[in-house]
Amino acid sequence: MKSVLVILTQANLSHLQVHESLSATMVLATFGCEVKVLLQDAALSLLNAELAFEPLKHAFKLASNMVDSFEFYDLTPLLIENKQRNSPFVMQTQQEIEFIEFNSSFIQKFDFVLYW
Repeated sequence: MKSVLVILTQANLSHLQVHESLSATMVLATFGCEVKVLLQDAALSLLNAELAFEPLKHAFKLASNMVDSFEFYDLTPLLIENKQRNSPFVMQTQQEIEFIEFNSSFIQKFDFVLYW
């Protein structure tokens, strides 16, 4: 089985690319890839499940709603860098999280790396 590291960097409400990358991640998991998801930078906002979609205010539905379904695709725990441990998004989330050291030896554990 091929292993894939998906690195997400886009914010929850930024644009359609977030939805596309989350959808592609779920498809990979559905069709037999071992997928791990690393949230970096603005993508930490995907951990905020408290937001409510307001069609007059938001251009796209909330990507964090898609992240809530990751457990059904065996995409949990979500990976977070140790240096982000104290982020308000990380501290307030209900998601299952694993803290990692993001370095070359970590990346080499995977057959493929997708960076969105």
